[in-house]
Amino acid sequence: MSARTLEHPTATPNRAVELALLLVLAGLWGGSYTFIKLGVETIPPLTLITARTLIAGLVLLVVIRWRGLRLPRDLATWRLFLVQAGLNSVVPFTLIAWAERSVDAGLATILSSTSPIFVVLLSCFSASAERLPGLRLVGIAAGLAGTVLIVGTQAIAGFGEQLWAQLALVAASVCYGGAALFGRSFKGLDPIMPAAGSLLCGALVLLPLSLMLDRPWTLSPSAQSIQALIALSLVSTALAFVIYFRLIARLGSVATTSVAYLRVPTGVLIGMVFLGEALAPTAWAGLGLVIVGVMAMTVPLRARLAAS
Repeated sequence: MSARTLEHPTATPNRAVELALLLVLAGLWGGSYTFIKLGVETIPPLTLITARTLIAGLVLLVVIRWRGLRLPRDLATWRLFLVQAGLNSVVPFTLIAWAERSVDAGLATILSSTSPIFVVLLSCFSASAERLPGLRLVGIAAGLAGTVLIVGTQAIAGFGEQLWAQLALVAASVCYGGAALFGRSFKGLDPIMPAAGSLLCGALVLLPLSLMLDRPWTLSPSAQSIQALIALSLVSTALAFVIYFRLIARLGSVATTSVAYLRVPTGVLIGMVFLGEALAPTAWAGLGLVIVGVMAMTVPLRARLAAS
């Protein structure tokens, strides 16, 4: 009897093109942690993320109009956009920006790389849940062990700001896992539609909070932070989201979140080169376990399943 998988791609992907897009997405998202680190130096996290989502959403709206398209007008689709915004931008973006006030960009990249683990774990609670292949279970164990190793070395010293910041990054990764699964709700839509719609919804949620709490008109951000915000909005958000939703439709949620283990070395390298960061030996060991775990969960099982 054949086994079902957690993936339901809507089209037969061109593997070379999709792999290239995964690599591009890894670079775009790997660099986002450095942009955030530079941005929060003089811009409060909430306002940084509000501006990020608003700028990216408006840019995509302009592109939609330029292409002669229109965003969906039915309320049901916009409800889906709102849920996706919460999972994919409002909550995780804010948690990451807050955490990077005290956590290095490289470490933030590692802790945020665990999203494929949570895709598989969250899939276990779905109505169609089934027994996971042994390789997937090994991947979950290795990935979670790596995460515990990275966070646990700080926990030994007590519950401080560093620990809570690291846990915030793991929570953001859980959100990304949920977002990847929920992203399958947009089958049939041009990838730019959920990208723009979810970002605009996120901006509408965040903007009042930013105005009330941060009073952005009183801020004096540095030129470096503003440049980082622009790069974060245009490159690591607007462009990255369009690629992300395309891959969700073509490859499925687990395969798409495999970009996490590609963006880890990218983000760590960028943080080390441009910010002069260094990682402790235990963090490197955790990085190795996370990468092994994620690879074990995303390696294709189709050939083995077809033979069963």
